[in-house]
Amino acid sequence: MTLKPSQVHEILNSKRDDFSSFSQETWQLLQKYRAVLDRLQPEEQDLIDRLADLPNDVGAGLLEPLKKSVNGVISCNLNWQSREQSLNWVRDRLTGITTFAVDGSQIYPGKDLSIPIALVQIGWFENLHLPTGGYEKDIALDVMTPMDLKVESGELADRKVNMRRFEMETQRLVDYMKANANRQDCLVFLDGSLVVTFADRFDDDARRFYVECALELLHTSEEYRVPLVAYVDTTQANDLANMLQRLFDLPESPAVHDAQILTKFMEWGDRTPLFRCKRHGILSSYQSYRDRIAFTYLKTNQDNLPARLEMPLWMYEAGIVDRVLDWVRGEVIIGSGYPYVIETADQTAVLKAEDRQAFFRIVQDWAEQEEMGLRFSRKMVSKVRRR
Repeated sequence: MTLKPSQVHEILNSKRDDFSSFSQETWQLLQKYRAVLDRLQPEEQDLIDRLADLPNDVGAGLLEPLKKSVNGVISCNLNWQSREQSLNWVRDRLTGITTFAVDGSQIYPGKDLSIPIALVQIGWFENLHLPTGGYEKDIALDVMTPMDLKVESGELADRKVNMRRFEMETQRLVDYMKANANRQDCLVFLDGSLVVTFADRFDDDARRFYVECALELLHTSEEYRVPLVAYVDTTQANDLANMLQRLFDLPESPAVHDAQILTKFMEWGDRTPLFRCKRHGILSSYQSYRDRIAFTYLKTNQDNLPARLEMPLWMYEAGIVDRVLDWVRGEVIIGSGYPYVIETADQTAVLKAEDRQAFFRIVQDWAEQEEMGLRFSRKMVSKVRRR
């Protein structure tokens, strides 16, 4: 049956006070956090001294000088009268600059098949940004067997599929950076965060797996000197909020996020100074890279909250951050608010409903040929017939 809008509206109206109370409390706390932003620049040296006395998990550390910032924001002063003008600016910045991104998709194991099996596919897009054109789009996939999908208890876990996807995505980025060592005209995007905090809730083996993938990305980017930007479009990170809370003795509030605090003061293209990530938890496992991940917030869409960008610290030390951020702005303009290279990688990788059905038909035909005794559930047979 379809959703009944009348029932949803009735429940929402009955719980309106809960939403209203939450919104008011969060708004009041948000104003307190925003109010201290204008103290960052004039008190910079004092803040640096005080941060030095705080634990390493304070959230964020001052990295880039704040002299060009107001309310924690560096204005880019980019304004155009038409899209044509903005695209001209993009051509000046991106012509001859190669950008590369990877994304993934998967078909999870389910109860519809008697034999547990899963499919992971990654897709990548390389854009040369040349007047004559030139790009590469391709995919790679892996079929996960019952042995791949087992955990100690013998149960299947979607997490195994997610881990394999993450491994394939990051390994493709690593391979690409190694093949393009020391290029001054190349930018690699990770769709997601270099700080794999989501893995903190997993068991030790899974947590170690994700950390090792992230460390290989960081190490490869630094060793082969290929710029790497991790792009998080919708972020609830609160590293800056935690720093402000500790420095200015503000009330703790998990509901207040960095992007919410900053967005009021940002116009399109503006960014924050670069900060060093000093997050509690997973970073303690990052070995020599524990203090070598930088982040900034970039306003990429006037109507939405700023995106979070993370990068290896060597890029700041090499003095290439401003140039790289212009490349990111260029990708965002082409993509009308989202990096075009990531968007295209996503479209290349995505597995649609017809792909799922085709995969199951291939598996069924192969299993019959090999006399594997594969059985589909009645529900799956019914779906195939109806579609």
